[in-house]
Amino acid sequence: MLLGVIADDFTGASDIANTLAKGHDGQGGLLTSQFMGVPNHDAAPEIEAGVVSLKSRSIPAREAVGQSLAALSWLKAQGCRQFVFKYCSTFDSTPQGNIGPVGEALAKALGVKGVVACPAFPAMGRTIYQGHLFVNDRLLNESGMQNHPLTPMTDANIRRWLRLQTTAEVGLISTATLSKGANAVRSALQASAARGETLVIVDAVGDEDLVTIGRACADAPLLTGGSGIALGLPANFIERGLASGRSEVFRGKQGPEAILAGSCSGATRGQIEVHARHHPVLQISVHDVIEHRTTSDDLVAFITANHGKAPLVYSSGPPEQVAEAQQRYGREAVSERLDELFARTAQRLVDGGVRRLVVAGGETSGAVAQALDLGDLIIGPEISAGVPVLVSRRRDIALALKSGNFGGPAFFEDALAVLAGGTGR
Repeated sequence: MLLGVIADDFTGASDIANTLAKGHDGQGGLLTSQFMGVPNHDAAPEIEAGVVSLKSRSIPAREAVGQSLAALSWLKAQGCRQFVFKYCSTFDSTPQGNIGPVGEALAKALGVKGVVACPAFPAMGRTIYQGHLFVNDRLLNESGMQNHPLTPMTDANIRRWLRLQTTAEVGLISTATLSKGANAVRSALQASAARGETLVIVDAVGDEDLVTIGRACADAPLLTGGSGIALGLPANFIERGLASGRSEVFRGKQGPEAILAGSCSGATRGQIEVHARHHPVLQISVHDVIEHRTTSDDLVAFITANHGKAPLVYSSGPPEQVAEAQQRYGREAVSERLDELFARTAQRLVDGGVRRLVVAGGETSGAVAQALDLGDLIIGPEISAGVPVLVSRRRDIALALKSGNFGGPAFFEDALAVLAGGTGR
């Protein structure tokens, strides 16, 4: 294994695994596998990039650091020469962490400073300019992320936000430096390290900036960022003759299907609305779940009765509805009960024969993936930007784990088609 990734949630892990597997601009990618948690066995010898999926984004910072260091230890034992700490392209975190504490802990373990921190993903409208994170044409704190139920982002200045979480000053490399090329970026990172800056926000407004960052960091032990930070990394290994540039072949998975949506993002709610025009959907009331009036029995019965019709079950709701439920029952209680419901439902569906499963929402996807005990995942074709097909080596199932804001209007129908070996729209 050449490159090891530590991802703080399961959809983000799929996202960066997809980036590594497909490569950039026809240059080929790395033979990539995704792991559900820190494995207790060695990776297959042909794997060139390993992505360890953690569910550490919203847990206490000390626990997130411990899990991340355990993942680092396993990846080092696989022979990795370079490591990436992957977090969300909307920098989901709180003033207490977890991006800063984990990033600094990994840097300390590897003995490095001047480490890139770049959540940019231009293909999904996430760009960084002068240290400020934009979602399309809006600042992060005006994009809807200020209403996130677990990690509300109220400041678009991610250098300032990250500094709340770190022990050392946070550096900045602007687009002016990026425009001068990889050598200039490398020199700027070295200067940041000399100043004692462990993490350095690096601007990126287009894919070409991410490729420049990748070339500048060809020999860097550690990078941090969104999936876009990996865009230029496979080429470094392929050009040196260390990687093959080949990819897995996916021929599709046939059988019953199900869609579970726990994301409350505007994009997912819009996708549900589109899907409901032609397919059966079932909305879950948070109040009914908390008070045990809705159980996995109800969800399984609905999906089983509608096999072949792309049935969808969702708990998604507008921000004011989510806030009301959280205020009444508590934020953590709502999240835990919904995760438990979706996880139990997924277990029963797969045990009952479901072979194509689509899950929307980072926390929901993490809960489902952990419950299913999927083993190592092969990275298949891309469904939409940042969302690949995932094929379990252990269970007879193909999945799509979607971050809330990802995908086009008809994502759910497209995903089921690609999982079956076809193409989306």
